[in-house]
Amino acid sequence: MESPAVLITGIGLLSLACQWLAWRLRVPAILPLLVTGILVGPVSGLLDPDALLGDLLFPLVSLAVAVILFEGSLTLNLGELRGHGHTVRRLVTWGALITAVVSALAAHWLLDLPWGMASVLGALLVVTGPTVVLPLLKTLRARESLSRILRWEGILIDPVGAIGAVLVYEFVALGSAGNAFAHTLALFALTLAIGFGLGGAGGYLWGCVLRHHWLPRQLHSFGTLMVMLVLFTLSNQLFHESGLLTVTVMGAWLANMKRVPTEPIIEFKETLTILLISGLFILLAARLRLDQLALLGWPAWAYLAVLMLVARPLAVAACTLGSGLDLKEKALVAWISPRGIVAAAVASLFALKLEAEGVEGAEMLVPVTFLVIIATVVIQSLLSRPLARALGVMTPPPSGFLILGANPVARAIGLALKQAELPVRLADTDREALEEARMAGLPVYYGKPHSEHAETHLELTGLGHFLPLSPYREANDLAALHFAAQFEPGRVFRLEARRDDQAERQRPQDLAELPRLFGEKVSWADLASRIARGAEVRVARLHEDHDFADYRRDHDGRLLALFCLDAKGHVRVASDRAELDPQPGETVICLIDPTSPAF
Repeated sequence: MESPAVLITGIGLLSLACQWLAWRLRVPAILPLLVTGILVGPVSGLLDPDALLGDLLFPLVSLAVAVILFEGSLTLNLGELRGHGHTVRRLVTWGALITAVVSALAAHWLLDLPWGMASVLGALLVVTGPTVVLPLLKTLRARESLSRILRWEGILIDPVGAIGAVLVYEFVALGSAGNAFAHTLALFALTLAIGFGLGGAGGYLWGCVLRHHWLPRQLHSFGTLMVMLVLFTLSNQLFHESGLLTVTVMGAWLANMKRVPTEPIIEFKETLTILLISGLFILLAARLRLDQLALLGWPAWAYLAVLMLVARPLAVAACTLGSGLDLKEKALVAWISPRGIVAAAVASLFALKLEAEGVEGAEMLVPVTFLVIIATVVIQSLLSRPLARALGVMTPPPSGFLILGANPVARAIGLALKQAELPVRLADTDREALEEARMAGLPVYYGKPHSEHAETHLELTGLGHFLPLSPYREANDLAALHFAAQFEPGRVFRLEARRDDQAERQRPQDLAELPRLFGEKVSWADLASRIARGAEVRVARLHEDHDFADYRRDHDGRLLALFCLDAKGHVRVASDRAELDPQPGETVICLIDPTSPAF
C-alpha cells in the first residue's frame, strides 16, 4: 500500500486534472471527478478511502457537506426568489415537492426501498444546482426567457432543496430508531427548534459582527468559516445530526440580512471549494463497491427514466400553467434537470450515517444517486442542443457585449451600444463607478467577471463579445483569457493600458492571438484622455445620400469607427485584424474627438 502522503498528493493531482478537463470540455466538473473516483476506486482498487482515512473519513465528509450547504444557502436571496416570476417560484417550491413525491413513489415500487429510504432519495434528487445547469446553458443558446428560468431555478433550488432534503432525512433518521410516531415527531420538532433557533441566532449575531466591522476585514472570511463550523459542531452536540440544518439556516440568514458584506466570504469559498470539494468527490466515488454497482440493474435505469420522463415533465407542466410559455418551450424546460454537487455530497453523508445505524436500503442511496447524476449530465449535455434546435427555441449567436470596467470610457461605449439596441452589461469591483453606470441605465455586475461567483450570478444571456475596458492590464488579460474559452473566436479582444506597454512581449501566447480592440494604436490611456477632454461616442445611421465618407468629412476626419451594425443586426468590431468599412444602410458607432488631430 502506498503511503498516505502519496495517496493524498495523488488525489490532489487528479482533482487538478479533472478540473482542467472539465474546463477544456465545458462540462460540469462533477462528471470527470466522479468518473475518476470510480476508476481509481472500485474498478482498479488503487484507492480505498476507508483504509486511507479510517475514523477521519466520516468527520471530513460531514464538515465538507456542511461547507457546501452553508455556501449554497449564502446565495438564497429571498428578494430574488420573489422577483423572478411565478414560474421560477413554483418550480423551486411546488415543482420540487412534485418531483420529490414522484421520485419517492418510484423508488419504493421500482427499487423496492422502504418508504423512509425512498423519501430520502426522492428529496435528495430534487436539487439540480448551478454547477451543472449553467455550463449546459452556455452551449445551449436557448431563448432568453427559457435560459433565465432554468438559470434561476438552478441557483435557487440549491439551498431550498438542500433544506428539504435535510428535513426529510432528520425525520427518517429519527424514526429509524424504532421510536413511536409521536415521539419521533417530538424529536423532529426539537431538531427544527435547534436548527432554526441556533442557525438564526448565529446568523444574526455574526451578521452584526460583519456589519459593524468588529473583526478586521481580512478575517471576515476565515472568521465566518470557523463560526459556521463551531455552530455545526455545537448543534450536533445539542441534538444528534441537527448541524446541517443549523448551518443552512445561518447562511440563508446572512444572505438576507441588510448591509452584511457577504461578497468576500463567497470569493473565499471559491478556492476552498476547488480544494475541498474536488478531493471529496473522488473519495466519495472511490468508496463505491463493485457489489453496489452490481445493484444497478434494470430497476435503477427504470427509476432514472421515471425521473427524467415523468417527474420533471409533470412538475414543469403544473408550474408553467398560465406562464405564457408555449408547448415547445415547456418541453425544453422539462428536459433540462441535471443533478449536481449537493445531491452527491449529501447522499454520501446520509448513506454513511444510515448504514452505520443499520437502516434497510441505505446501501442503495449512493449508487443510485451517482447513476442519476452521471446519466442526467451526460444525456442532457449531449441532447439538449439538438432538441432545442429541433423545437425551434434557439436564438441566433449572441450579439451583445460584456464590458470589463465601469469607468467613463466603459460607460460612454456601453451607452452607445445600448442606444444601438445591443445588449450590454458592465462588470467592475468599483461600487461608485457601477452606481454611476446604473444611474445611467446600464445593467451592471459587481465583481470580477472571471470569478466563480460570476459563473453563477453574472447574467450572460444575449452577450457574445468581451471588451476589456479597465485601466488595469492584468485584470483585462485575465478576463480576456477566461472568456476566450467561452465566446466564439474573434469576439474576445485585448487592450493595452498604454501604447508603450513594455509587458506586451511577456504576455502569454494565447493572449497574443486575440485581436487588439479598435486597432494597434489605441490604448485605454488614449481613450481615457480623449474622453476626459470632451470626446464623445456617437451612433449614426448611414444612407445612400450621406455615406461614411460624408460623415467623416462632417467631422474633419476627427473620428474613429468603433463598431458597425448591419440591417440584420450583425455587429462588427474594429480591431487590428478587421478594419471597418461602413456601408449605406448600416449603423456606425464612432469616437468623435474635435479637440485632437485627425485619427
